[in-house]
Amino acid sequence: MASHRRPKQPGHAYTTVLTTAAAAAVALTTQTAHADPLPDPNKKGVKAQVDRLYEQATQATEKYNAAKEKQDRLQKQVGDLQDSVASGQGELNDLRDSLGTLATAQYRSGGVDPSVQLFLSSDPDDYLAKAAVLDQIGSRQLNTLRKIRSKQRTLEQKREEASERLGDLEDARKELKDKKKEIQAKLAKARKLLNTLTAREREKIAAEEERANRASQRVDLGNEASASQRAAAAFSAAKSRVGMPYVWGATGPNSFDCSGLTSWAFAQAGVSIPRTSQAQASAGTRINSMSDLRPGDLVIMRTDLSHVGFYAGNGQILHSPKPGAVVRYEAISTSGMPFMWGVRIG
Repeated sequence: MASHRRPKQPGHAYTTVLTTAAAAAVALTTQTAHADPLPDPNKKGVKAQVDRLYEQATQATEKYNAAKEKQDRLQKQVGDLQDSVASGQGELNDLRDSLGTLATAQYRSGGVDPSVQLFLSSDPDDYLAKAAVLDQIGSRQLNTLRKIRSKQRTLEQKREEASERLGDLEDARKELKDKKKEIQAKLAKARKLLNTLTAREREKIAAEEERANRASQRVDLGNEASASQRAAAAFSAAKSRVGMPYVWGATGPNSFDCSGLTSWAFAQAGVSIPRTSQAQASAGTRINSMSDLRPGDLVIMRTDLSHVGFYAGNGQILHSPKPGAVVRYEAISTSGMPFMWGVRIG
């Protein structure tokens, strides 16, 4: 497979984004440590601990995304059911009004025994015609009663279903809240750990992150001509986001988490894929061997399938990796996340 060097260099605005995003990992560490202090850690292991906390935060982010997706789906179902119940209640009220009108007409014409009405009628033919109409009214009344009973049963079922969905929705909202707390707690703990370092040590970590971000502009990529049209369009959209910061739960266009980037990019290509990395892991044809990947394929990482990016060619992944980083290219072999499989969309 042929390879080529990316010639385009970042402009001033792009460099500013990179610098800002790289500094994000330590920007909050200037705060004074406060209540609930951490034990004095082994400073050589602080970065490893912070990286682990960031990894846990990104894993929790995918669970948050799944809970958010579930909440949105349930919210729509509840709304549709409530609209259906309201519409059905209106139809039921109309049927009841219709039944009342029929009952009134029947009462007014039914006060005298039919045989007496025929005896007293000055025009028996006219009476017989009216009697036929009354028979029809009785039949319509019975039919209306049946419709009312059926509508009442349907409405009761929909009310029960709406009530169940509301319970599910409340559970989903609680799960969403819990996942948000978990993510915030991981990030807060990472900031506290970073606060145990000296300014020089924090600057060193920030510099390493910035070098990783800038290095992504000098990678050698594979031949993209082998990608499908839709995958190529999605990959092209993702490439336009290089330098945008990682933000948990974000779906673009100016910040992303890992699955937020891939789902956004495919949406730009007119393709809808699931929101979470776990769901994206089964959204297309599985590619088990890294050697069989093509640029634009999804790359599923970690044993819990909690990370996803685009295969960029030449062993590189284009992804939104973690807090404090930006959308960038990175060697899969040095990403620190095990490759599980690829997914080919379209």
